[in-house]
Amino acid sequence: MRLWLAFVIGAGLCWGTYVPLIAFGGKSLSDGSPGIANRFAAILCVGGAYFVLGVLFPLAWFFFNGGTGNTRFSFNGVLFSSLAGAAGALGAICVVFATSFAEVKDRIYIAPLIFALAPVINVLVSLVWHPTSESAFHFSLPAEWPGWKLLVGILLAGIGAGLVLYAKEEAESKAVKTPPARATAERSSAS
Repeated sequence: MRLWLAFVIGAGLCWGTYVPLIAFGGKSLSDGSPGIANRFAAILCVGGAYFVLGVLFPLAWFFFNGGTGNTRFSFNGVLFSSLAGAAGALGAICVVFATSFAEVKDRIYIAPLIFALAPVINVLVSLVWHPTSESAFHFSLPAEWPGWKLLVGILLAGIGAGLVLYAKEEAESKAVKTPPARATAERSSAS
């Protein structure tokens, strides 16, 4: 297996489990009374994990490997890497509050919508934003369009998210219409 593929699988596993983990973690940080303080506590825990993995881990790597290696701290490098971190943290905060404010029946929709929307936004931004060392804000349409597969892929991502949401709704409506087996048995014995 190619090493990069292992990291892709790792990212998929981490991001794929993120929403259920943060939803349960935030709920578990509550004392049971109404409010959103427990969600801020969940964000604090996410920040602690970011600090350990995003600050202490790289510092330890630099220390044990005798320096920063090929790193050259530039304004654009620091700015845009920090913006990426802020985008990740804001996304995490959005997930925390989405799971907090959604009704229990709607929480199943959160992850499919996020993970269908994110790659589409990524592709669209990547199509028009082409930063260079001379200009970080170089925007233009691509010289050569990716082809029909890109449009089909975006369409399929939307259809896939829609199917997940529809299937969930369909399963819930069937569960409501079908009485529990015990209630049916009790009614039969009463007759």
